[in-house]
Amino acid sequence: MTGATPGAARVGWIGTGRMGAAMARRLARAGVDVLVWNRTRSKAEPLAADGASIADSISDLADRDVVLTMVSSSADLEQVLVGDGGLLRQPGRVPGVVVDCSTVSAQTSAAMRKASAELGVEFLSAPVSGNAKVVKAGKLSLVVSGPEETYQRVAPLLSELGRGVTYVGDGEAARLVKICHNLLLGVVAQSMAEITVLAEKGGVSRHALLEFINSSVMGSTFTRYKTPAFVHLDYTPTFTPVLLRKDFDLGLAAARALDVPMPLASAAAQLVQATIGGGRGDEDFAVLLEQQAASAGLRLKPEDVVVDDGLG
Repeated sequence: MTGATPGAARVGWIGTGRMGAAMARRLARAGVDVLVWNRTRSKAEPLAADGASIADSISDLADRDVVLTMVSSSADLEQVLVGDGGLLRQPGRVPGVVVDCSTVSAQTSAAMRKASAELGVEFLSAPVSGNAKVVKAGKLSLVVSGPEETYQRVAPLLSELGRGVTYVGDGEAARLVKICHNLLLGVVAQSMAEITVLAEKGGVSRHALLEFINSSVMGSTFTRYKTPAFVHLDYTPTFTPVLLRKDFDLGLAAARALDVPMPLASAAAQLVQATIGGGRGDEDFAVLLEQQAASAGLRLKPEDVVVDDGLG
């Protein structure tokens, strides 16, 4: 990386799903030199309107100062970095730093860190908290681990992605922090579904309950931006039960390895699995509300009320 300011780095970006596209767009609009690659090129092409360049091949990114990755799974990260034609398999060319923002296992992350180090490439784990709407609102949070000196050099660039970047140490510490975060996400979503159904079955509208919760000490960014989904029964996916199940699997595996009991997370994981088994795994994970209502013998209807998602 050639400098400490965001605009000084030549940046590569791999992965333009919902999150990846939103994040790359923020960098491009901030004036960063961003070259974007996605397996399906057509999904990357809209970013050209925001100032990004579109790569024909991963190999085009190999000489970039920093390459950020945002992919769906551990297997996808392995493929784009060390698989056939991957970023770290380009003859005689490697990027300076790889920053992975995906939610992957600590084992995969450690293997990618090792593969990078063997080529003299620095590697940072930088998973994120938020969805595409949160990214657009400038409220994304990142947690980062790896060599601190490398982090300090790329921190200005990462700060362009959202409102908070937290460094938590060396190695794969950031992976554990992100998994802990997503375990909390799933448990809170299930709890939110339960209390909403309890109140509605007792005669209280969903919007009234959630207005109270959101203005109380229990309100949060999460409860606010999930309120429209709960009130309008809008399950347009931002994060699916299938993806949440992956995180529960990773989190409960970490808990077993560290001998930490996780009774609430274990119960929530089974309810997420039930939602997937019921055929609704591709909707937003707010669909946990519907499952809870069905268990309580309650049929939900959309409420025609304007509510604020808190994202401004």
